[in-house]
Amino acid sequence: MAEDAGLRVVVQEEPFDFGAEAERFAAERSDMGAVVTFTGVVRDVTGGLEGMEIEHYPGMTEKALAKIAAEAQARWSLGEVLVIHRYGKMTAGERIMMVATAAPHRKNAFEAAEFLMDYLKSRAPFWKKERAEGGQSWVAAKDEDEAALDRW
Repeated sequence: MAEDAGLRVVVQEEPFDFGAEAERFAAERSDMGAVVTFTGVVRDVTGGLEGMEIEHYPGMTEKALAKIAAEAQARWSLGEVLVIHRYGKMTAGERIMMVATAAPHRKNAFEAAEFLMDYLKSRAPFWKKERAEGGQSWVAAKDEDEAALDRW
């Protein structure tokens, strides 16, 4: 876990309580006019997904996430940033990650959250493997995810 003034990054195997995390995040800053939260879940687009496994390199992953979170904090004048990302085995419907941003105004909070989500989807050092009825396969990067990050 990386924690600096107004910045918290957590990489963990166990599930997190989105409601409790969002409530704690929003309650910590009364000087911010906007709080944006997002959570990503494992989705079964084929109807045959048994689960997903996410791998990472401890230490390297936290540093990379803390660096991008600090960049977002500076670029959008955020008062607070939270990034939680899980690793390990998960099933459809489970939460994978959460991003929360707090800023004086909503535009900055929304843009920073989108930037962080685009980074997590395409460049964060996580490797995802889907397990389905017919076997397992690594999830390849998608052109649209890269394009989304390129706009920043």
